[in-house]
Amino acid sequence: MGKRAAERALADNEAMASARQLRTSPQKLNEVAACIRGMDCEAALAELQFSQRRIANDVRKVLQSAIANAENNHQLDVDRLFVAEATVGKALVMKRWKARARGRVGRIQKFFSNLRVVVREREDID
Repeated sequence: MGKRAAERALADNEAMASARQLRTSPQKLNEVAACIRGMDCEAALAELQFSQRRIANDVRKVLQSAIANAENNHQLDVDRLFVAEATVGKALVMKRWKARARGRVGRIQKFFSNLRVVVREREDID
């Protein structure tokens, strides 16, 4: 019985990788993702390699995974890949508290994020 296989959400010239529950706020992660949107994959990897942001290493791993998916699962040419999408979403928020003066409480929120990277193969323009 079972369910029918779902239609492929991406085009034939695209591949995707995602990471869930990354321990950084969506706002900070989106700054790093914005740096690589639209770039060639090789340039994006170099950009992330030398970025000062802590989360850039995790973004780099997701991008490398998307490139590997494109090469191994979809037989796309690695040299013609570029970052078509890099979307960031909110995940859970851990709520903590810190004791403050006169019996009050200081709220501490620890944000988590989701990241989705889609790479696409460029069409040759002759």
